[in-house]
Amino acid sequence: MFVVGSASLGAEIAAARLMAPFFGASTIVWANTIGVVLVALSVGYWVGGRFADRHPHKHGLCALVLIAGVAVGLIPFAADPFLDVSVDALDNVSAGAFVGSLIGVSVLVAPPVMLLGAASPWAIRLAVERVEESGTVAGRMYAISTFGSLVGTFASALLLIPLIGTRRTFLFFGLLCALVAISGLARRRALALAVPAAMIVVMAFPVGIIKASDEGAVLEEVDTEYQYARVVEQPDGQRELELNEGQAVHSVYKPGTYLTDNIWDEYLVLPFAALDRPPGKVAILGNAAGTTARALGRYFPETEVDGVEIDGELTRLGRRWFDMQNPRLRVFHEDARPYLRRTDERYDVIMVDAYRQPYIPFYLTTREFFELVRDRLRPGGAVVVNAGHPEGQDDLEKVLAATMGEVFPAVLRDPSEDTNTLILGSGAASAERLRRAVPRLPADLRVLAQGTVARLGPALQGGAVYTDDKAPVEWLIDKSIVDYAADPE
Repeated sequence: MFVVGSASLGAEIAAARLMAPFFGASTIVWANTIGVVLVALSVGYWVGGRFADRHPHKHGLCALVLIAGVAVGLIPFAADPFLDVSVDALDNVSAGAFVGSLIGVSVLVAPPVMLLGAASPWAIRLAVERVEESGTVAGRMYAISTFGSLVGTFASALLLIPLIGTRRTFLFFGLLCALVAISGLARRRALALAVPAAMIVVMAFPVGIIKASDEGAVLEEVDTEYQYARVVEQPDGQRELELNEGQAVHSVYKPGTYLTDNIWDEYLVLPFAALDRPPGKVAILGNAAGTTARALGRYFPETEVDGVEIDGELTRLGRRWFDMQNPRLRVFHEDARPYLRRTDERYDVIMVDAYRQPYIPFYLTTREFFELVRDRLRPGGAVVVNAGHPEGQDDLEKVLAATMGEVFPAVLRDPSEDTNTLILGSGAASAERLRRAVPRLPADLRVLAQGTVARLGPALQGGAVYTDDKAPVEWLIDKSIVDYAADPE
């Protein structure tokens, strides 16, 4: 019961981790994971109780646990092909993380967890010898199982996933179940030994995450502490950092240039709608592989840059594949908001680009967050936020604009792309100020800045103000995705 309890919760933690590269790690994904696991356990308790009364012998219980262990061990092998197909199919109908993660957990994780749940009433049935002691036995069994769940939770999150990876974590718990089950299989013990032996052999070899790219060569891929990431090189030499199974590109390197013809270029010119001179110090919340930091080092070599990136592996990839060599760049491997809370630094510009497509962490959208940003800005400084959204959907942008408007007197929007809008907040800002700054910019940036001047306008109206207490970001974005699916035009 200890092993079954640890495997149940260990699999739950690993399942949320398994879903994250495909659907993010929002509260919606966690709610789906926890909810489906609880439903699976409940069904397992009911089924296990019925079978225990019909087959009250240890052999049946051990066979059940052995099958459950095999099912847990098979999860990582079924996950990649199933989730790859699911993501492609859901993209075609523009379904959000709620639907995707719900289907993923239900198909991959629910059946093994249901089998594990069935073991509890079966074990209690075998352990009760007299009715008078049934309460004591049941209490003892549930206490042992719950303690195992506690150990499985912490072992999975703190030891197994960081040390051996998500996929081997499933294999580890499957192996434990198989080993404890063998003891009760008597004459079939020799045959049953083949199961843990096979799992041990498989764990000795990479449980691959290799995925082909349809558009280029994969230079490197890694399953980091936070996500799956890979570097893809296009035939023309352009390199892209893909996260979330390629649903979004988070950094770009183009040989021979520091510009990308993409959203990162706008970060170089938009701040001049609020500034009269190049920024002396910039913070990038969501540095990724350093596309913006690299360009700042080229065009504004005197600017100090603090890159805040929670995932240290992305920094390593940036230095290896994306020429992240700005000598005035310092990288801090922290979450964005805790970093701002603890730092004493003051910045001319704070750039916010810390989201997993298509979700932005709720705590980076609230009034309290922007008040913290304001306190970390120098007089006259500005914040620039990348608001990603489905094409034609502006609900998130309206919310961010309304919330920023509670803190900053001037809020402007730069709709530079169909799926990305930059929102600037400052004490004073205007397109005219940016227009006056164009002649002073590096030559490579002047045409770019002129385009920004033409687009720059007042913030959209009509959004709700989000706070730390109430910020339904996931619901808002899922609603936008559903609206886009219903009317893509």
